[in-house]
Amino acid sequence: MNEPRWLSEREQQVWQAYLAVQRELHAAQERQLLRDSGLSTADYTLLAPLSEAPEGLLRARELGRRAGWERSRLSHQVSRMEKRGLVVREDCPDDARGSMIRLTAAGREAIEAAAPEHVATVRRFFFDPLSAQEVELLGGVFDRMLTVLAAQEVQ
Repeated sequence: MNEPRWLSEREQQVWQAYLAVQRELHAAQERQLLRDSGLSTADYTLLAPLSEAPEGLLRARELGRRAGWERSRLSHQVSRMEKRGLVVREDCPDDARGSMIRLTAAGREAIEAAAPEHVATVRRFFFDPLSAQEVELLGGVFDRMLTVLAAQEVQ
């Protein structure tokens, strides 16, 4: 049995700081969205890719993939959003077992109203504290980490 490679004191500090930043950024986004638009981050997570899709329409499977969600979570969130008139489900013309999710006019209005302040919040708390060089460095670090994580999924 291999001995675990424990984190050094500095690695532990960096890991804890990352967890705190992730938690606090999510909380700041959630507060801003609810205050300014009445949307949750879950709503925004689905409305954003739908608003960018041709005709505001995506297969449920593709929407779940873009959100990084499992089918069950996606289904429950879509049901909540359907009740509020933000999206509708449609049959998939290519696959009787699949479904399509369409952004409604109310959903498009909601995302378009929410987006400016949402991006201002992202800029204020994520990008503004960093220099241009730090943004480039962080982008490279994230790309490298995502490549490692994607390779793990294949195995």
